[in-house]
Amino acid sequence: MKVIEHSTSEYSFTQKSWFSLKEAAKYAGVSYNTFIKFRTMGLKVCEIDGIKRVSKKEVDRFLEEYSY
Repeated sequence: MKVIEHSTSEYSFTQKSWFSLKEAAKYAGVSYNTFIKFRTMGLKVCEIDGIKRVSKKEVDRFLEEYSY
């Protein structure tokens, strides 16, 4: 059952184009605190009326930029 739940959560990541910051941290495979540090390194986050979202494309771009 655990494998099915894990597959389901991965499936939801592939279907979403915008994440909350906690979802984006999970998608990137880092802690929430580390993800917040990414913002200071140039990760672009959309904030409307206090609600923060980050696009999957932006997370992918950021990780690719800092990969070596």
